[in-house]
This record gives sequence, C-alpha cells and structure tokens, in this order.
Amino acid sequence: MQDVQLTLHRAAKRYRSSDAPLADHLTTLLQESPTFASPLRKQAEVPLPVDVDSRLHLLRVETDPAIDHEPVFAPDLAVALTQLVAERRKAALLNRAGLQPTRSALFIGPPGVGKTMAARWLARELKRPLLILDLAAVMSSLLGRTGGNLRHVLDYAKGINCVLLLDELDAIAKRRDDQGEIGELKRLVTVLIQQLDDWPSSGILLGATNHPALLDPAIWRRFEAHMDFPLPDRAAIAQFVADTLAPVFPEATAWTAPLAVAFAGKSFSDIERELIAARRYAAINDAPLNDRLAILAGNQATGKAGRIAVATALVDHGLVSQRKARALTGVARDTIRNRTAPKRKPPRRTKQDTP
Repeated sequence: MQDVQLTLHRAAKRYRSSDAPLADHLTTLLQESPTFASPLRKQAEVPLPVDVDSRLHLLRVETDPAIDHEPVFAPDLAVALTQLVAERRKAALLNRAGLQPTRSALFIGPPGVGKTMAARWLARELKRPLLILDLAAVMSSLLGRTGGNLRHVLDYAKGINCVLLLDELDAIAKRRDDQGEIGELKRLVTVLIQQLDDWPSSGILLGATNHPALLDPAIWRRFEAHMDFPLPDRAAIAQFVADTLAPVFPEATAWTAPLAVAFAGKSFSDIERELIAARRYAAINDAPLNDRLAILAGNQATGKAGRIAVATALVDHGLVSQRKARALTGVARDTIRNRTAPKRKPPRRTKQDTP
C-alpha cells in the first residue's frame, strides 16, 4: 500500500507543471486512500503481529484514543504539535507545492512529562488509531528474532493510516559505537534505520526517549522533527491541577497557585499520583480534601526557600492560618507574616466624608 502511495505522490509532483488536472486527480486519489476504519481496510485486515516464541502481541492498539482531560503543553511544543495536525488536515496544499507532511517526530524529555499523552492527542485529533510498540515483547529471548519482530511491527504499521509510537526508543536504538552492546542489538539500529527511510507519508511515526544521548546519531537524522518536552512550569502545573481536580472538587481553583509552588520541579505523572493519593486518603477517612491538600503542599515543599514560598502561598490564598502554615512547613510565623501580602485597610473617614 505504501509503495502505491509513494508512486502516486511522485507522479503528482512530476506532472504538477505540465498537466495540472492530472496532478490534482492523483492528489485526490492519495487523499481517498483506504484508512484503518474503511470497509476496504476491514476486508484486508491483517492480524496483529506476534512474537513467534511467546505468542505475545508486539503492539498495543488504541482504536479510538481517549484522554481524561486536555493535555498541558509548553507554548513552543503546542505550536509544533499543532503544526503536525495542520499538515495532515491541509495535505492537499502541501501536495500542490510538491511537499509531503512530516512523517516522523522524536519526542525528547524526562519521564512523566506527557510524551505518550501527546501521541494519544495527535491520534485523537487526526481520528486515527494509535499503535504503541511493546518493547518487552519485541525483545525476544532469542536475540536473532528481535530484528524480525521489529520488521513485522513496522511493516504492519506501514499498511495502516495510523500514529505509531516507539516508546523508550533508546532501548532499541542505542549508539552503535557503544562497546557494551552486543552485535544483535547493534543490528537492530540498522533495521530501524532502513524502516524509517521506508516509512510512508500516510502515517506518523513517533519516537520517545528519556535518554537522547544514548541514541545513535543516524537515528537522530532520520526523524524529521525533534520536540522537547520540558518539566512543567508553575503556570502549566496550575492548569494541570485545575484540570485534574475541578471535575471532583469545587474548590480546586483556590488550590492551583499553592500547589503550583509546592510541585515545582515535578513531572505531570508525579503530580497526578500525589493528587490521586490525597483524594484516596480523604475518601477512605471521610476527611475534607482541603485538609489533605494542605498537608500535601507542606510535604512537597523542599529547601528553605521552597517551604517559605509554600507557607506564604497557603496564607495569601486564605487556605490556612499562619499558625497552621507553620505547623505544615516549619516556617516561623514572623517569616510568614513578613512575606505574605499586606491586607488592605479601609480608608480613614474624614469630616468631609461624613454625610
């Protein structure tokens, strides 16, 4: 299927200047190619690839990717991801200019910052299935078959109009000059390079890594776009806290600023885990969630400056008293008093103000 699409694309590009109607017709054929959900695809559906020895599926498939709440992306990252979606939605304009949409992108960042969520978001926006490579299954106990497993996965995905995510890419795409790696794992890199070069423009291939320094340089060059996923800043944390708590906690807005201070330097997954733990504790102990969030904020504060910032935020937003803030963070009340915003006093009335 991908060979036919590539031939049509090349023909459309070749006839763009000499026979525009023919080029437009070929472009239309490209846009109407069978998708994962079409009747033609269903008739020719191929079973999911499996490891010969374990019989485990090599892919996890999310036919209709769902997201609990909208992801929070850094501004530059949001622009880059939106660009990927726009290129697919306006593929005809790219074809007329002799261009193809971005075929592949590499997601770079520490664990828990939203790389898998971004892949799911892309698939949802484009109304395509999300395929996730299961590295545990691909790495066969018989190393000679690992390369074959990888080929089966990518060959299968090429025939589907999908988003394919190779998570933890550094596990199978390590530098070939790493003396600690055995020959079979080095050959995996060669297999992956060949498959990346042959990836069709109909799908999107995503790689995700927590350790970019481990990747082979040739793999870097094969990915057309590189996207950095940073740890969230305070604004992103505040938005994430609000999105996570608002559906179940009416007072969520009051807690966004203090928790954004408390969770500074944490990943989205770390924050979500702590918020869920707080909700569970409050539920099984029939305790107010406000109290548990106050304890959580105090426990998350690190370093003298961090504890002072959390104590100040809790008091400034009227969530706890200075005495309670001291108990939660260990910050002296005088310090909290000096750092909190002064309360406005009502203006003094003069004789002229007297009615």
